[in-house]
Amino acid sequence: MMVIVTNNAPPRLRGRLAAWLLEVRAGVYVGTYSRRVRQRIWDQVEAAIEDGDAIMAWSAPGEQGFDFATAGTNRRMPVDVDGLKLVAFRANDGAPEPAQRDRNDAPKSR
Repeated sequence: MMVIVTNNAPPRLRGRLAAWLLEVRAGVYVGTYSRRVRQRIWDQVEAAIEDGDAIMAWSAPGEQGFDFATAGTNRRMPVDVDGLKLVAFRANDGAPEPAQRDRNDAPKSR
């Protein structure tokens, strides 16, 4: 299974995705395809996304049980941490935000 979510996608890309996948909500497309067809669909998304952004998630063998890819500019960016894909947030200027301190790491008052 694969899911593609788009934001600010051009109408021609939305129409193309709707031809291949089921649009369950505005900008959310679901379908089941082989790895090869999934990659061809994603190539079309990357080529036509323009100023928008998109993410595709699909079932995959491994610890998480899924994998994902992104296209376009978004505050969320995938980061590989010891073989697990996680999501980091960029600051508004595009640079990664510094790590937030956990409450347990805060200095203790005396």
